[in-house]
Amino acid sequence: MKHCNESHDRPSRLTVPAACATALALALTISLAHPAHAEEISVPPVPANIQVQAPNTPYLVGHATGTQNYVCLPSGTGFKFTLFTPEATLFNENGKQIITHYFSPNPDEAGNVVRATWQFRDTSTVWGSVGPTDASSDPAFVKAGAVAWLKVTIVGNEEGPSGGDRLGETTFIQRLNTNGGLAPSTGCASLSDVGHEAFVPYTADYFFYKAKN
Repeated sequence: MKHCNESHDRPSRLTVPAACATALALALTISLAHPAHAEEISVPPVPANIQVQAPNTPYLVGHATGTQNYVCLPSGTGFKFTLFTPEATLFNENGKQIITHYFSPNPDEAGNVVRATWQFRDTSTVWGSVGPTDASSDPAFVKAGAVAWLKVTIVGNEEGPSGGDRLGETTFIQRLNTNGGLAPSTGCASLSDVGHEAFVPYTADYFFYKAKN
């Protein structure tokens, strides 16, 4: 087999470099295609009630590690652990921190309603609401002992103080592939338990959607 530096006559010295250039261009095209393919986001199958419909499409995924934080409060005639905030960090595929997740007041709603919040590292922030039918604990999808899978509708957004806008186009967020995070089944049964807090470890994948252009 001939190599690119081989030449035995004048015509070949003219044609071989051209062939090598073509081969190099093809190799570069193939190599540049790989990163684009690697960035494709594959969303797992989900229950019908938390599917996100077109024209929305996933553009970002974060792998969360943190806690679901509960406090024991009176509930009806008894007592119940109530979620007062999640506290999680989301990482990208390379293990780099990209988003912080917690509860905070939404400035886009009258009364600054406290909502689930996601803040990107550029400090762009979105707030979301979960409708009454937008959660699922279907055992065909959700692991035993894990918090529900969710479809979150974005109800507020804010750029960072320096113009950060990575999350600005977000329309929906799905919380999927959950592990752990459920409120404790004990420790909140009497008046003396009121105020007790429980920080329950969990992991999840958060898929961020925007309207397809």
